[in-house]
Amino acid sequence: MSQVALPAHAHRKYGHELLPVLMEPGTYAVDPEPFGPPWRRWEEIGAKEAEARGVYAPVFALSYGPPGAVAVALGDVRGTVLIPERCDGLCCGLDSRNGLNMACAQCGHAVATLIDDCGHWQVVWLDPRAVRLPDTNAPARRVLSWEEVREQPERPPVDPIGAWSPVWEAAVSVALAHLLAASGGARVVVPDGPVAHAFRPALDALLPAEPPTRSLALVGPGLPATVTDIALVPRHPQTGETWSSSTEAAVPLDADVWTYMAFSRNRRLRPASGGLPDGVYRDDPPPPPPRSPFRLDREMFLDALARLPEVRQPWLRAVYDDVQDRRSNLPFWW
Repeated sequence: MSQVALPAHAHRKYGHELLPVLMEPGTYAVDPEPFGPPWRRWEEIGAKEAEARGVYAPVFALSYGPPGAVAVALGDVRGTVLIPERCDGLCCGLDSRNGLNMACAQCGHAVATLIDDCGHWQVVWLDPRAVRLPDTNAPARRVLSWEEVREQPERPPVDPIGAWSPVWEAAVSVALAHLLAASGGARVVVPDGPVAHAFRPALDALLPAEPPTRSLALVGPGLPATVTDIALVPRHPQTGETWSSSTEAAVPLDADVWTYMAFSRNRRLRPASGGLPDGVYRDDPPPPPPRSPFRLDREMFLDALARLPEVRQPWLRAVYDDVQDRRSNLPFWW
């Protein structure tokens, strides 16, 4: 098993769609945040205790489960059985409402939570109190260089069926929270292209229209040096580290989404394999256009913003409260 960065969309719910697996086979990711029940409402926690747990604005409830849950693919789990009395869900599978729902087949100890209900990414969360990393003599994993990360498959913003990618919606929603904090409350000037399509509507709705302004630009491997106020940089898919930029304010974005934004317009068509003569390229029809405007995930945005200390600044707390209360004229899913 190879460790990778926890995907930004790990805890995102998506309507009533049947979502695919969260983790690729043979990989795992660790969630540093508490996971699962018990849950405590904001009213009983209070701001001081919440800040001690890294939350700086009111949320509905906080998990008091153990931090460090390990996400793995369903097919990578062995020697476990379901706990029938904990196998509740909404309609098409299991969710995490009753906590651990898988047990060790030998000793019966609860060890994991299987999630495969509609609207959830399919994943098994291993309880950090019940698992350990064995000592092995296996060679250390090789970490991709940033140049190799750039060559990894990019993620288009629109799925083949014409729906916006839920991965894009989640990644941009989290990055938007960091982008607002980096803006200092000033209007952000966004370059045309995929960056504008993803971020400009929300920035225009949440930040003032008048000067002063701050500039935003893509910065990272394979791009020429750029002078900008805020750099949108890739997050390494294995380590979770962000590209080191000379720009003081750097906003991380998942690498597969960043790669598409940075290079999609410069991709050269590749000849089809098998028999086409030199200079002849495939003439496949373009992907279907999206069926609706691009929308961000309101809950993911608020969750990410609540965990940034900058949200305690009055102007950013006002943005947080406005998104919580206002249900119109904002580019978010509700």
